[in-house]
Amino acid sequence: MSDIRVALIGNPNTGKTSLFNRLTGLNQKVGNYPGITVDKKTGISKIDQNTSAEIIDLPGTYSLNASSMDEDVAVKVLSDKNNDNYPDLVVVVVDIENLKRNLFIFTQIKDLGLPTILAINMADQMTLKGIDIDIPKLESLLETKIALVSSKQNKGLSYLKKLIASYKTVSTKPCFIEQETVLSKFAKDEKKKHHLETVRRYQFLKKTLEKTYTQDPQNAKDIRTFLDRILIHRIYGYLIFFGILFMVFQALFSWSEIPMDFIDSTFATLSELTRTHLPQGIFTNLLAEGIIPGIGGVVIFIPQIAFLFLFTSFLEESGYMSRVVFLMDRIMKRFGLSGKSIVPLISGTACAIPAIMAARNIESWKERLITILVTPFTTCSARLPVYAIIISLIIPAEATFLSFNVQGLVLMALYLLGFFTAIIAAAILDKVLKIASKSYFVVEMPNYKLPLFKNVAYNVIEKTKAFVFEAGKIILAISILLWVLASYGPGNEMQNATEHIQNNHPNYSDEKQQTEIASYKLEHSYIGVMGKFIEPVIKPLGYDWKIGVAVITSFAAREVFIGTLATIYSVGNEQESTIKERMRNEVFSDTKKPVYSFATGVSILLFYAFAMQCMSTIAIVKRETNGWKWPLIQMFVMSGLAYITALIAYQTLS
Repeated sequence: MSDIRVALIGNPNTGKTSLFNRLTGLNQKVGNYPGITVDKKTGISKIDQNTSAEIIDLPGTYSLNASSMDEDVAVKVLSDKNNDNYPDLVVVVVDIENLKRNLFIFTQIKDLGLPTILAINMADQMTLKGIDIDIPKLESLLETKIALVSSKQNKGLSYLKKLIASYKTVSTKPCFIEQETVLSKFAKDEKKKHHLETVRRYQFLKKTLEKTYTQDPQNAKDIRTFLDRILIHRIYGYLIFFGILFMVFQALFSWSEIPMDFIDSTFATLSELTRTHLPQGIFTNLLAEGIIPGIGGVVIFIPQIAFLFLFTSFLEESGYMSRVVFLMDRIMKRFGLSGKSIVPLISGTACAIPAIMAARNIESWKERLITILVTPFTTCSARLPVYAIIISLIIPAEATFLSFNVQGLVLMALYLLGFFTAIIAAAILDKVLKIASKSYFVVEMPNYKLPLFKNVAYNVIEKTKAFVFEAGKIILAISILLWVLASYGPGNEMQNATEHIQNNHPNYSDEKQQTEIASYKLEHSYIGVMGKFIEPVIKPLGYDWKIGVAVITSFAAREVFIGTLATIYSVGNEQESTIKERMRNEVFSDTKKPVYSFATGVSILLFYAFAMQCMSTIAIVKRETNGWKWPLIQMFVMSGLAYITALIAYQTLS
């Protein structure tokens, strides 16, 4: 139980998240604000020996003039005393180089009568940037207490905690007194009055900083302008961005190969040990053939998922991702999208659900709707397990021109395919949807900085953990269900499997007979009957009934595809082999040709590149568009495109 509730608020890119991480460490949890799907991060901070504080990390916002869902959350938390998250104290985090803009929301919060202190972050940059601040005078003019902190170097936090502990002595007086001018007196338009108030607040801040804040331009050693000339150049900028993507996808295969092989063999050994050392029976079979292979089919991809989040976190922390957003705005406008659409499209590489919710910041309904509809084309982390294992089966793990990994090149091509498909789809929707719209694009360019290792580590751990546990719950449930369906069947066919194989194939060796018996049982199980029923529909794509079952179950979540196959191939298989080995050795029952040929592999890759295959995404699209019309259209169009593309690919390549 905490003694103080503290709300942490500030503009984007002020280091608020870094400060939150420093204050709370690992004592964090993530949820949603009541009644709304906006991230709520809370944590416990030990202020002193006798005091602990609950820190609430409010969404980053520029003002309390609520024009978006995030800003509305902040307003409700800070202005409603009956709100469950109403704080005892507000800490406003500002960037030492952008005080005038950052302090605007501070003046608004002071008007609410809450004890409010100021945390001026990135204090380590003062000498480098030639900055000097008269702290006592600034405290007096702003009616507050100020802590100079550096979340990067972990400095100033002790004093900040001291201020938090003595929050009852902090002034609650407003620092900006609104005075009605002749101009505002006759302004009947409320928007104009708000505009005039904004102007006067900035005038107050300008005068305040003129008395307290100085920066010597000659001492400012800033390479930002030099880097921006290169990184957002209309030619070099794109080349550098694609070069970075190229290196990322090379690393995803090269760096993760050893840990992935280790995990794969470990789960295969674990299944064998379970089968060997536990008493024979249903429970042992369920563990060895259902649960362990199913979960192993997800855990194997932790290295690649973690490396993907590592790279994206590094790019975000360094300030480069904002440059990518600005750079891609030039392309977005040509295809009927807002520059802000690139944020959902890029964040969709992690998960389409938060990416679609990120489209709330797009003011134009048409551009927001188009963004929502095309974002699922972006390759999310749930597709990565499917891509990774199929690529490893059909593409040789060898180097090509300049020692580049071929598998990494194919993976990058799939990511680019998803992105460009989203852009083309957006252009088509822009012509088809007759919705009038007009919007403007504004993005803040933060300073470049070396990523804080702790922030990157938190981000990688939290996102990877969320992926594994969310997928793990689904995989566990589906693995148990699939094992049951694969272990039992209608009629007496499964019970007569041994007799049938021995009578029809008396010359087979014992090992061959056992393999045929296991295969015969699987085909006549409940899941086999279901798979055979849909096989005529999926056979033209190069799939057998087992792949068909995996495609159906992966509507729960794409990564379930691998877990399903791991479970199906494990039922009746008593050999110690990895999921890759089982897939590589799988053959069609009639032709005895390998199932995972190059043609079938390409077909699967293209199917998952375009198919919706995610019930959670469908649900969030329904919520964001207030109805079933758009998610159903989206699902049928994407699934139809996936089927046709996979069909053409297989029929052409086989």
